[in-house]
Amino acid sequence: MRPGTPESRSNPFGDDISPAPRANPFSSPFPSRPASSFGSSSAVRGLPSRYFHSRRVRKGEVEQPWRKNKDPKEKWVTIIPLIGLALGFGIAGFLIYDGLSSVVHHKYCPVLDEDFSGGLNPSIWTQEAEVGGFGNGEFEQTTLTDENVFVQDGTLIIKPTLQDATLMEQNNVINLTADGSCSSDILTNCVAVTNLTAGTYVNPVKSGRINTKAGATIKYGKVEVTAKLPAGDWLWPAIWMLPVNDTYGPWPLSGEIDICESRGNNHTYEQGGNNVVSSALHWGPDPANDAWWRTNVKRSALHTTYAAKEHTFGMEWSQKYLFTYIDNLLLQVLYTNFNKPLWQVGDFPISDSNGTRLVDVWSQTGRDQTPFDQDFYLILNVAVGGTNGWFEDGKSGKPWIDASLSARKDFWDARDTWYPTWTATGAGQMEVSSVKMWSQCDGNEAQEDL
Repeated sequence: MRPGTPESRSNPFGDDISPAPRANPFSSPFPSRPASSFGSSSAVRGLPSRYFHSRRVRKGEVEQPWRKNKDPKEKWVTIIPLIGLALGFGIAGFLIYDGLSSVVHHKYCPVLDEDFSGGLNPSIWTQEAEVGGFGNGEFEQTTLTDENVFVQDGTLIIKPTLQDATLMEQNNVINLTADGSCSSDILTNCVAVTNLTAGTYVNPVKSGRINTKAGATIKYGKVEVTAKLPAGDWLWPAIWMLPVNDTYGPWPLSGEIDICESRGNNHTYEQGGNNVVSSALHWGPDPANDAWWRTNVKRSALHTTYAAKEHTFGMEWSQKYLFTYIDNLLLQVLYTNFNKPLWQVGDFPISDSNGTRLVDVWSQTGRDQTPFDQDFYLILNVAVGGTNGWFEDGKSGKPWIDASLSARKDFWDARDTWYPTWTATGAGQMEVSSVKMWSQCDGNEAQEDL
């Protein structure tokens, strides 16, 4: 056979012994063409366009009893879900309407916009100098020097430092009245004594506390403080507010607003360290009946700490509500509605532990938000330790006992364990880059006072 003849194509071996190859059963019966040229899928398969049906069962021969005998209860399978959907949409619509109708869009006027580019402005900020522990048995002496409060590269620094060793280890006196630097008119807040025989000691550390009482106050409005919180054992940073005047009486009768409080200990601390912040309102007829626990919320950082970078700690306050937040309004921490008198919300006892009748001095205003209806000022500080329970006894190696008369000395003696945690990371200080305050100025406040 000659190559190229039909015989050679059917028998490529060119002999009479080898069988001819069989056709490939998997090959396409069609020559290579674009799929689009075949038209419909049926045409591609070479089959007429038709639907499948069984040749064994003819139409009409299959019994369909469900068409003849209908259960009257079956309709509820459809009706009940439809009713549920209708109710769901109705409730959701009502909640959205109620929420939108209750939102008050206030107009705010700027009171303070501080970036510390010009240093610490004394017409706005007041440094406090005290040794009395500020009612919490705190261990710090707050100073007026730039050792503990200063501005560096446009950032406010509040930095705790060790007390002078001679003041702790020898008989000595700190008398802030001698030079008139004491911020308090109470003698015990101005004078501290180390008496080795009596076992009394001055404050074992120094730190800073500043406020805007002289230069920036608000009655309803907003506050935003952008800051990085300190890292270090037993540090107690706080961003908070107090009333300009004790209109309704001494603390907590006239209220307190804690925008942010934390602890410098790391995340392993049992009560929550610098990975947790809390907001609270303090209000009540006396310290023993402070209802702060009814208005207190904690917020944990997600896979980080509040000492790792700066955050904006904010508060918005009106006649109807007060809430705090971190970084933006959606990340709320505390939310309190003033929808009924706070004396009723507190459910206070009739009398105190001495049998003295507790009088509702807030009812005279006729306002649900009293005592949070007066001018408040802002405070920034880093406290240390304390004997009020903020650091619970027996938690995570706490080196002092609150009730001990030697609490200050015990804390000082343990300085080799806690002071390195302040300095090792270089973050044992509060760093504040911005403070902003706005006052509500849409006329609602004026109407309230009429």
